[in-house]
Amino acid sequence: MIRSMTGFGEADAPVEGGRVRAQIRTVNHRFLNTSLRTPHGFDGHDAAIQGWLRPFVSRGNVSLTVTFERDDTASSDLPVVDHGRAAHYVSELERLRVEHGLGGTVTVTDLLRFSDLFQSPDKVAAPELDPELVRGVIEAACEKVVAFRESEGRRLHDDLEGRLVAIEAQLDTVEARAPERLVSERDRLRAAVEELSGDVDVDPERLAREIAWLAEKWDINEEIVRFRAHVAHFRESMDADAAEPVGKRLSFLVQEMHRESNTIGSKANDAGISHASVALKEEVERLREQVENVE
Repeated sequence: MIRSMTGFGEADAPVEGGRVRAQIRTVNHRFLNTSLRTPHGFDGHDAAIQGWLRPFVSRGNVSLTVTFERDDTASSDLPVVDHGRAAHYVSELERLRVEHGLGGTVTVTDLLRFSDLFQSPDKVAAPELDPELVRGVIEAACEKVVAFRESEGRRLHDDLEGRLVAIEAQLDTVEARAPERLVSERDRLRAAVEELSGDVDVDPERLAREIAWLAEKWDINEEIVRFRAHVAHFRESMDADAAEPVGKRLSFLVQEMHRESNTIGSKANDAGISHASVALKEEVERLREQVENVE
């Protein structure tokens, strides 16, 4: 079963002083494109994190946010004091006062001059995090993303199958009309030749060769056979093992279907087939739009 490239997953785990939380959002993209946000001090693990994501997601735009939430601020988005930074500022100001023989004492007013003393909870310096613990949280979020993408993939599968059924119905119309069109064109050509030639005798063999040439020129049997083969291959790919990404393969097959529908339209020379070829192109375009979100 196919997977969608749209997904969401979230997981968390307790650590000393709070919790580590991972949120992953994915949308469609031609390749695997990752955007990472991690707590301060964890930036050096970006390459490792991308390696943790790849077994779960092969295509799509992936946004991963890892945050450390302190127990006393996890439920609030109000700014908090970075006490470690405040202690450092007090120490340095006191040292400055002593070494330069300055009077007075360090006050809260002095500290408020530092704009970075108050920070949002997600930017307060996190404790040193165990990479393996963070990896476990990220992988748990990835499992939820995969489940989400598979659920969306089932909906996509049903819609794509509906498009394929509609395409096959139009192909049936074209296939049924094609022989009738050749007969009517043959009769029309004979009538036109007789009208234009008047009393002049026309070589029946030469006329038969011209009709045969036109019949070969207008023949769309090969296009119909190839189109049906593409539809069959598309179905096989949709129903293949979900662990194998098939989005690129489906996109290629849609391109081939579009080419065949164009050829059928150019060879139509018949109102019924022309209408069916237009309907074919519309269904193929709907197919293309949906395939863009298949992993």
